[in-house]
Amino acid sequence: MPTNVYFDTGTTSEQRLYEDLVIEQLKIYGQDVYYLPRKLANKDTIFGEDPASSFDDSYIIEMYVNNTDGFMGEQEIIKKFGLELRDDIKFTVSKLRWETLISNNSDLQNTTRPNEGDLVYFPTTKAFFEIQFVEHEQPFYQQSALPVYNLSCTKWEYASERLDTGIATIDATEDALSTDTMNFQFTLENEVGSFVLESDIGETNYVINESFTMATQQPVDDGKAFEEKAGTTTSSTADDILDFSERNPFGEVDDY
Repeated sequence: MPTNVYFDTGTTSEQRLYEDLVIEQLKIYGQDVYYLPRKLANKDTIFGEDPASSFDDSYIIEMYVNNTDGFMGEQEIIKKFGLELRDDIKFTVSKLRWETLISNNSDLQNTTRPNEGDLVYFPTTKAFFEIQFVEHEQPFYQQSALPVYNLSCTKWEYASERLDTGIATIDATEDALSTDTMNFQFTLENEVGSFVLESDIGETNYVINESFTMATQQPVDDGKAFEEKAGTTTSSTADDILDFSERNPFGEVDDY
């Protein structure tokens, strides 16, 4: 027997009311966090990663922290490479609020929802969390609607990515932890422009001391010296250390 037609729970007006109530609760009980979309520069299609990616934008938005008893995950563990922090956290964000504030960003790989690989900066803990999975079906179709995203995140390990969000607290992480040598390049005294070599037109070059030459650094080619000692530079095979004849193609020592 079909459901009662007088008690329809999927009307547009009820769905909007439900969504408004969710947003109101997030604004009351949530936390202000920064959403940082990842900008890809040269994605490796085999490993699915981009070491040269950067974060150039940030969006402040309210999210609810689902953790009540601290971080989830393995947390602090000792492994063969030393201490590792595996702090996991789950955020809940309104779908409508995310679409209104963030979905128009051009760096998003998928503009319909939060992207795995993007970051959430949580000012309360002063930590970055990387989105690992986006669940969009919890709660499960209440009022026949899906008003929120649940973001499963883990603490992000900084690896010299560029942070130019305009938020001083966030960008300071790059200044303090980056090992990118290009952050220490020369600038002119008036801080306008940079060094340009004589042939630098549309190319990236580096400042190198004029006294550096391969002839000075390596006056003798060791490879050639080894070949001469082995006797492989002459046409005769009588003085060869290894026998590369037809009956001994792999160059074993000839005892005969």
